[in-house]
Amino acid sequence: MATDEELQARARALSSPVRLRILRLCLHRARTNKEIADLLGLNPATSLHHVRTLLSTGFLEAEEARRGNRGAKEVPYRSTRMSWGTRVPDAAPVLVETFLQEIDGLAPDEIQVVRAGLRLNEADRREMLERLRAVVSEYALRPPDPEGAATSLFIAHHLDRTAE
Repeated sequence: MATDEELQARARALSSPVRLRILRLCLHRARTNKEIADLLGLNPATSLHHVRTLLSTGFLEAEEARRGNRGAKEVPYRSTRMSWGTRVPDAAPVLVETFLQEIDGLAPDEIQVVRAGLRLNEADRREMLERLRAVVSEYALRPPDPEGAATSLFIAHHLDRTAE
């Protein structure tokens, strides 16, 4: 069982859109720090800081080192999928910002959205959210299909204060 200090360190590690994007990049394919930095448009030193934070908290793991194009040692990193079950207090703003960064530059037909206004009692609202969470968890915990396309899903629920 993790200590309070470890839980706080994990929550801090997941409080950065950059780190969440690194985890997504390394989910289905191991990537080196240089690859991560290039894909995110970061300085490699900045990227390495985030990679080390994710390594130290168990969200990334290093694979066997390899030799790069110029003979330099490269370490590929892969997501451990541990972030899926980690609770982060007040995560909504970070998750929304991460989502917005990830869809930046996509064409409208590359994003499917569903939006609904509902009026539910507390029991029905809780049931709906539990069922959504269960369905998403079922798919998130499946082993990746090597022939499948990498996709992302973002679900947000909020009270509609304007409809009262």
